[in-house]
Amino acid sequence: MVFSKEISVEGKLISKESPTFIIAEAGVNHGGDMVIAKQLIDLAVKAKADAVKFQTFKAEHLILDNIQKAPYQKNTTDASETQFDMLKRLEVSREQNLELKQYCTDKGIVFLTTPFDEESLKEVDELDLPAYKVASTDTTNLPFLKKIAKKGKPIFLSTGMSYLSEVRLALETIYEYNKDVVLLQCTANYPIQDNEANLAVINTYRDNFDILLGYSDHSVGVGAAPFAIPMGAKVVEKHFTLNKADEGPDHAASLSPGELIDFVKTVRRVDTYMGSEIKEPSLSEQSTRK
Repeated sequence: MVFSKEISVEGKLISKESPTFIIAEAGVNHGGDMVIAKQLIDLAVKAKADAVKFQTFKAEHLILDNIQKAPYQKNTTDASETQFDMLKRLEVSREQNLELKQYCTDKGIVFLTTPFDEESLKEVDELDLPAYKVASTDTTNLPFLKKIAKKGKPIFLSTGMSYLSEVRLALETIYEYNKDVVLLQCTANYPIQDNEANLAVINTYRDNFDILLGYSDHSVGVGAAPFAIPMGAKVVEKHFTLNKADEGPDHAASLSPGELIDFVKTVRRVDTYMGSEIKEPSLSEQSTRK
């Protein structure tokens, strides 16, 4: 399988030679409040991220009503509340998504949202998204992957909790319909320990698949993502929040406003450090060489 070497997302090029494409992951950190959602967009714009991403789901189509929360969710929210009830409070409606997309357009940042179920996928079709992000929870959901692939839009595929064989099957499913894919290494916990980042998997992906690569980062602080860039990551994604102390499943593991700004600056500095692959004397070396 040979996937696209260049992908364009609203005019922003993703390729081996391009700057790193930075996705600021707002996720569900708006808490169901559109005022906060817009403040998160403002922060992503201020930090100079390329895109800001939310999540779209219908709780009744996504999860059974008696499912317990994940361990990290119990630590950051009411442990007695079901995951269904928590997610229900965090839903974003069609009208709200349209409003947020227009707000992003007005602010000059790419709007993305992850659909988590087929009803939500139909709903976000109306948004005419420039790309689709597939969450790690759907790496093995082959019918869902096929439906997204048929949209003909670029796909960012996260692969947390997955075996290499499952990643291969996901890519084979997508490949029949879509070659514009970025494969993201991810460890799906919030937050992860440093030794769980497993950046070396990027090497494994490069050895096994001819595809653009990236990293969805759940490590603490600015974290692992900048180190993924010299390994070949061309897309990085990181959760952020207005206040780490807010109640919700992801706030504690997210970047604060100042950390998000530092994160983008660090990624851009690494881009500058990467420079050129051509080995020749630099301009400043010319006189020294003489």
